[in-house]
Amino acid sequence: MLLLDGAKQSRLRISLGSRRTFLGWLRESSSGVIVMAVGVGAVTGVAAVAFRFLITAATRLFTGYDDYSGLGRIASAHWPGLGCWFLLLAPVVAGAIYGPIVYRFAPETRGHGVPEVMYAVAERGGRIAPQVVVLKAMASALCIGGGGSVGREGPIVQIGSAAGSTIAQVIRLDTQRMRLLVACGAAGGIAATFNAPLAGPFFAMELILRDFAAESFGAIVLSSVTASVVGRAVLGDQAFLTLPVFAVRNPVEYPLYLLLGLAVGIVGVCFSKVLYMIEDLCDWAWRGPEWARPAVGGLLLGGLLIAMPQMYGVGYPVLENAVEGKYLLGMLAGAATGREDGGHRPHDRHRRLRGSLRAHIVHRRDGRYRIR
Repeated sequence: MLLLDGAKQSRLRISLGSRRTFLGWLRESSSGVIVMAVGVGAVTGVAAVAFRFLITAATRLFTGYDDYSGLGRIASAHWPGLGCWFLLLAPVVAGAIYGPIVYRFAPETRGHGVPEVMYAVAERGGRIAPQVVVLKAMASALCIGGGGSVGREGPIVQIGSAAGSTIAQVIRLDTQRMRLLVACGAAGGIAATFNAPLAGPFFAMELILRDFAAESFGAIVLSSVTASVVGRAVLGDQAFLTLPVFAVRNPVEYPLYLLLGLAVGIVGVCFSKVLYMIEDLCDWAWRGPEWARPAVGGLLLGGLLIAMPQMYGVGYPVLENAVEGKYLLGMLAGAATGREDGGHRPHDRHRRLRGSLRAHIVHRRDGRYRIR
């Protein structure tokens, strides 16, 4: 009996020793970074797929359709008697559900997503609370499915970054490698969500990590490609946005593209300033509890949705129609004035239409962060 107990203890010591050796290899070796990058990419790819399914499920819950934005001003399949007036109620109900959840369990999930990740990397060594992975996905899916005129990019960046940070905290990595895994998660989220394995690494390295070292670049690319493979295996190899075929027929067109770039850049800067101005105005005007703020903001959003139902949700069908020139300039200008509900604010869809801007973090008194 004593011999048997001694054998068990010996095997236990060998197992613990092997585990310590493996974790030490992950923490210190260059090849360990490759393994962790691939692991983060796989986890983020699964999270991105699950997030898209959550958005579709939430949209079906409120409207009865996978994507309502391109259908026009029609009634919900679940409440046909309300007609188009269900658009006034859907954002309120969604906000009433996710507002208290976010306020109680994960206040850090408020905001656009990207500024919060940038702050975590710059000021907290890449540490992000593990519950952000689940709660950000749930809250953002409810926000989008309930009519929030927002995009997937901000939430999935925070979800992927939180997944990378959680893995790093479990392994107990140092600050440098924890930041690297956060960037790997951000790149994987962009790659899997938009089927863009090249866009993910450059986004993560320029905005999140701000480091173009060879080792960092290789790890982030591996994570991005892995997440993209997972996304394609489940969602298919299709671009999220189909662009019309075009060609330059005359060299005179090049100056026009230059003017277009300048115009879009100006519009992008103006849009950001107006967005943050409205946020500051809402912060100043709001006197109620924070958990109720999304529901009250949802009432205002519902009024906008009745006037312009194309703003409902992520709105990729509307975006494709806009790229194909099917909308008048006045309609696009009107859509640009719409904004998310007033508490949980992922990136607005119009950020997809403008060029990438160099950013810095501004720490706000209410605990949220922003990109300027």
